[in-house]
Amino acid sequence: MPRAAVIRFPGSNCEFETARVLRNSGIDARIYNWNDIERLSDNRADAYVLPGGFSFQDRIRAGVIAARESIMDLVFEEAVNGKPILGICNGAQVLLESGLVPGWKPGSVQAALAGNLAPGRSGYLSGWIHLKAAPEAVEKCPWLCAMNEEPIPVPIAHAEGRFVFREEDLDRVMSHIGLTYCGVDGSAPHGWPGNPNGSLLDVAALMNADGNVLAMMPHPERSFHLWQVPPDMQGPWGDMRRNSSMKDLEDQPGPGAIIFKSLAKYLGVE
Repeated sequence: MPRAAVIRFPGSNCEFETARVLRNSGIDARIYNWNDIERLSDNRADAYVLPGGFSFQDRIRAGVIAARESIMDLVFEEAVNGKPILGICNGAQVLLESGLVPGWKPGSVQAALAGNLAPGRSGYLSGWIHLKAAPEAVEKCPWLCAMNEEPIPVPIAHAEGRFVFREEDLDRVMSHIGLTYCGVDGSAPHGWPGNPNGSLLDVAALMNADGNVLAMMPHPERSFHLWQVPPDMQGPWGDMRRNSSMKDLEDQPGPGAIIFKSLAKYLGVE
């Protein structure tokens, strides 16, 4: 059975949910603390996940301290070797701060996750949004390879989730987009609330050039089951949620499952 390592930093709070959905997808997931470098080095995994939370209390800025922990040297090495790496929310912030994404100059920060921009709001935002995959990302990203053109609803929960880039890099960024925010029908969000944080180019997830490293702000582990979808959700996933019996809700996968099923497909899980 393929193995995934979920790396827990002080302040992580989504490690158990993330490990559970990986296991439910046919992948043996184990949680390693940020200082378990020797143990993880002796037990290299087939994939690595940096879960959500508030590593080191988001001191200085989100993800920056965790990005400089020694265990990230191992993650960097595994990324260079082509292993699938996923950062979810705070994990995405760590990946950007470590220079793994977009990775034009390895080890150097070339993009940022800035504070949310929403009308009349500032700071932490939570809610449900819709996502769609970039066609090029489906072709080369292990975390998106089972997706199609259909949009999926997934929750967000962050204060610093706005992808920003230098103006001269905007064209270059296009080939690194993994997921974008969209309307319930897959159309462009045209700003808030479809794009909940003002992210440039409507980016919700950014990958490295090879596609094996994905930094994703929304939380797919929180929509792994159909019962996690709000009953008033618009679109086909909401219809499915409302029309399902209690037994169906226990067994049916939710929209976020496709991220982990993509990895399972990539790793050859039957």
